Amino acid sequence: MAENEVDSAAIDAECLVHSIKARMSPDLFMSPNRCIFKTPTILRELNEKAYVPDAFSIGPFHHGEPKFEEMEKIKSKYLQGLISRSLLPDEMLTNLINSIKDVEREAREFYAGPIVCSRDEFVEMLVIDGCFIIELFCKQVFTELRGDNDPIFSTACMRQFLAHDLILLENQVPWIILERLFNLAMHLIDNNARQFLAHDLLENQEPRIKRDHLFNLAMDLTHNNANAALIGLVKSFVTKSLGIDLLPAHPPNQEIKHILDLIRKLLVSSTRADEDPTDWTTLPSATSLVEAGVKIRKGESKSFLDIKFDNGVLYIPQLEIQETTESFFRNIISFEQCYPNCEPKFTSYAMLLDNLTNTSKDVDILSENEIIKNWLNPEDAVPFFNKLYYNTRVTKAYFQSLCKEVNEYCNRRWPKWRAVLVGKYFNTPWAVLSTVGAVILLISPS
Repeated sequence: MAENEVDSAAIDAECLVHSIKARMSPDLFMSPNRCIFKTPTILRELNEKAYVPDAFSIGPFHHGEPKFEEMEKIKSKYLQGLISRSLLPDEMLTNLINSIKDVEREAREFYAGPIVCSRDEFVEMLVIDGCFIIELFCKQVFTELRGDNDPIFSTACMRQFLAHDLILLENQVPWIILERLFNLAMHLIDNNARQFLAHDLLENQEPRIKRDHLFNLAMDLTHNNANAALIGLVKSFVTKSLGIDLLPAHPPNQEIKHILDLIRKLLVSSTRADEDPTDWTTLPSATSLVEAGVKIRKGESKSFLDIKFDNGVLYIPQLEIQETTESFFRNIISFEQCYPNCEPKFTSYAMLLDNLTNTSKDVDILSENEIIKNWLNPEDAVPFFNKLYYNTRVTKAYFQSLCKEVNEYCNRRWPKWRAVLVGKYFNTPWAVLSTVGAVILLISPS
């Protein structure tokens, strides 16, 4: 028998059919709701630490890892603090669990990856993680809620860890979970407090409740939008922890997927809508722009994405660079790369910064004009900006209308001539006098 006939006979076609069908299982279907991703390896390789939690695991992707075991106790303590403000804590916890059980299947579809937890484990994790985040935000805003030995707010490094961990793409819980838990917690605190307060007043007794800030918030939510209140808490935390102002304060028009998505939406909503994302035009470096006669000034917009060019002046809002800035940008860029049909505005912004900062002199120009509030050395800042968007793919590059306008201005003869004249002939008072004298001699009658 020929060798190829032996090999053919050894192949079990029926077994292969079964194996291939298993690979095409409906269980592998990717939900259109997916919005929480594991960072692609090609991006992770650039800076592994920028994508993984320092101290707190949120959601299923890092759940159960040994290094986060101690922090699970803090999360449970925060959950206990939240429900203890209800006069019926056990009932409140039961209601929180039942509320999340109702959307357990929907919540799973937000994660683009396998979740090994059972249904009960998954619900338990969402309740603990979600309530921990809500209590954290409330304590950030209402300082009276913090105890003297609060495990997070009494330790500076813990807040730094959280500022990093809560903006990671892999470390998110669906917004629908946070919204459900927040609404229910505030509603139960409100209803229970009102009920007991009314009873005590009718019985002419000393009221058994104290009107703390969280109770006042619950009372206010009876007449206002609870989702807007939750967004306000997130906004306050991000502003104080990351040094980033989030405007506008009102809810974005689009559906919110998770905290990182909310931060991105609030920043993007403050930018101009009249962009031309079709052609590809790069921006000259800051040094080249100055040499061409372009003035670079700090923009007044609260969104650092809102860059404008007007009559020879490039207005760039200030960007404060902190320890969390790189992780913040990398994770939003990772989200833009992974989420279907997501406008790559942050990726385009990173490309723009790369264009502007080729040398430490470029960084000096941006720093002198208060555009970069930088704790890095200029030599460190250049590779920081140059590598933010490495290994990404952009099919639509934003800020293109801006780049075209700037380049057209730079290509005109007058700005170039003026810049050269100023740089070569008017750089010192003696040079000015010499040049003026030469002009007078040339035009005076002989």
